[in-house]
Amino acid sequence: MVNNIEVLERGPEKSTLEQEKILQIDNLKKHFPVKSGVLQRTKGHVRAVDGINFYIKKGESFGLVGESGCGKSTAGRTIMRLYEPTEGKITFDGEDISTQKERHLFKLRREMQMIFQDPFSSLNPRKTVGSMLVEPLKVHGLYKGSKERKEKCQEIMSRVGLNPSFLNRYPHEFSGGQRQRIGIARALVLEPKMIVADEPVSALDVSVQSQVLNLLDDLQVDFDLTYLFIAHDLSVVKHFSDRIGVMYLGNMAEVAEKTDLYDDPLHPYTQALLSAVPRSHPRERKRERILLEGELPSPANPPNGCVFHTRCPHVMDHCKEIEPKMQEVKPNHYVACHLYE
Repeated sequence: MVNNIEVLERGPEKSTLEQEKILQIDNLKKHFPVKSGVLQRTKGHVRAVDGINFYIKKGESFGLVGESGCGKSTAGRTIMRLYEPTEGKITFDGEDISTQKERHLFKLRREMQMIFQDPFSSLNPRKTVGSMLVEPLKVHGLYKGSKERKEKCQEIMSRVGLNPSFLNRYPHEFSGGQRQRIGIARALVLEPKMIVADEPVSALDVSVQSQVLNLLDDLQVDFDLTYLFIAHDLSVVKHFSDRIGVMYLGNMAEVAEKTDLYDDPLHPYTQALLSAVPRSHPRERKRERILLEGELPSPANPPNGCVFHTRCPHVMDHCKEIEPKMQEVKPNHYVACHLYE
């Protein structure tokens, strides 16, 4: 009887998966108003993100992929609360952060950091590298005095493969790959739990991309990091991510472990994306190229029913009217498609 009382007082125990989750996204939406006229009245909305669901476990890399304009970068910025969510719930480390005011997000800013796509525009050209790295330490009151803060900045510079003596230099004195390393150092200096990497290698030369990806991989192990890795290059995501979510026109089409997704893609859009990825090895199985007809619809006026039905080679009549629900077709393999109902 005593044991029963103790169990009731503790409440139901969380499942192992719930304990492992660091980020949970539920029906997240971000709509931007479209204004026109002298009075700037709202005439409609751009549905950049229109109800996505996924989770990320502690210590894993979750890849978010899709073609340009699908809403993946907007999703990342909304999760970071750089954009205010229109609707939905963002749970980070067990805490709902989707409706918190700015003053309550102060702690979040330390535990969630972002690496931006363009290393040329994401760094202030008027500030030295040292001043950009030390600023977040001052804001969050970390380390005592300028000496300890400088030592921390020098340590982070070394960790990202840059000479600590470069702290007094300005961004224009560095190459693109070096600037992105500075961006990584800036995100890492606060020792966050999670980093949102928004296409961190797309603006770099191919020869530099692998160096930066290997660096991110090493840092994940050394600092126990969790990544939300946003990209449009499926070959890059394949080698970097543990699980992958495929977005199309603001919606999530498919979510699966990377091996399962690449070996057995279920959604017609995922199949088309993967068919365009060049083979990395001659012995790798060749995929039949799938060419999608038509243009990507406007997120300001998305199609009814399944948003992919205007380009889908397997479209059925009810695809044009009924929106498919995300369902688990195989273990840990989710897809939003009427073909599997």
